[in-house]
Amino acid sequence: MASWVSGMKQKDSNYKWEATSLEGFVQQLAVGYVARRYFFYVSGQVPGRLSTQEHDRRILEKFDVAHSKWSRYRRTKRTGPNGRPLANVQYLRFGNFWVLLASTGYHRFFQEHEQFEGDGISRLCQYVDVRETPIRFGGYSIGHNGKASVRIGRRAYRELKGHFLQQATASRSTERMEREFNRSPFEPYGGVTRQMFAVLRAVNRARKMAGLPLVPHQCIRVKRKAVKPFEPFESDIYRLAA
Repeated sequence: MASWVSGMKQKDSNYKWEATSLEGFVQQLAVGYVARRYFFYVSGQVPGRLSTQEHDRRILEKFDVAHSKWSRYRRTKRTGPNGRPLANVQYLRFGNFWVLLASTGYHRFFQEHEQFEGDGISRLCQYVDVRETPIRFGGYSIGHNGKASVRIGRRAYRELKGHFLQQATASRSTERMEREFNRSPFEPYGGVTRQMFAVLRAVNRARKMAGLPLVPHQCIRVKRKAVKPFEPFESDIYRLAA
């Protein structure tokens, strides 16, 4: 983590933003931010002309991101020029992909990402509401439908389902398919688990038509192991989709 952060006045020098794994990135985004009502976001890739460290520095300083939990709580008790509570922002990056999120309220984030049309009245928002447009990255789709939701993205789901159906009747024994399901590349969040059971049903329909024994539902992983998003991570799970 860049040393310049410790020099920022009245900021939390322990603020972390660089996830060390896709699993940690998705967990922090969904559980740490979206579930805590950071609904509005902008995202993108770090421009090739900048190092990731320089990009991080610009974002953190421009939007005054690095604050402690207590400092963020105090901000929500204050009001901005429009009479609304002050909003908070969070920044998260994995590799070259970054997301800047904001809670509801008054913050420079909204001013910087709003433009007025030629009539001076109509607004064009550059930020997105995760409740309407999920964040898509690494084959995942992270949204909010009353609570934080993590699913396999549409394209990745089609590819994953196609892969399993290709293998569905390759062997009479169920062991091969059980291993395939158990080694699924996606963490078993609730939405992901429901999708994996849908894939299993499709596989078993194919096997039933071929007169083969059905793959037991116990092969679907249903318990997710929490990870530390900002610490070194090792996974024994292979990836099928990106």
